[in-house]
Amino acid sequence: MTPRREILKSMLKHPPPVDEVFRALGDPTRRGMVEHLGRGSATVSELAEPLHITLSAVVQHLAVLESCGLVSSEKIGRTRRCRLEPVGLQLAEDWFAGQRAAWARRLDRLGAVLAADAAVSDPQDTHLKTRKGRSTS
Repeated sequence: MTPRREILKSMLKHPPPVDEVFRALGDPTRRGMVEHLGRGSATVSELAEPLHITLSAVVQHLAVLESCGLVSSEKIGRTRRCRLEPVGLQLAEDWFAGQRAAWARRLDRLGAVLAADAAVSDPQDTHLKTRKGRSTS
């Protein structure tokens, strides 16, 4: 089994906390690298080029992205090729889905409370309008 597959297998068993993913994505340089890798794999030099930072800085950013499972890299000869890994992105997506579901439940409950309140209020308003209408006729 290749080292990359071993890492992915390990990450599936023990995914890193979502906090690490958000911490990694909190930096605009790393977000730019993730966006770049979203278009396909790239070498460290290719990642560094549009960022105008040193290769050493790119390697440090990649270490953060790799530690949380967003990126994997593999050395081929003298070149390190990086690719985006869906495992880390899936953590963030799952977290957002959980938040979205929780808020949807809260809003549904609020809607039910408001609808019940409106249903209780409407018959009284209609009754008063009807009474006023009859007394003026």
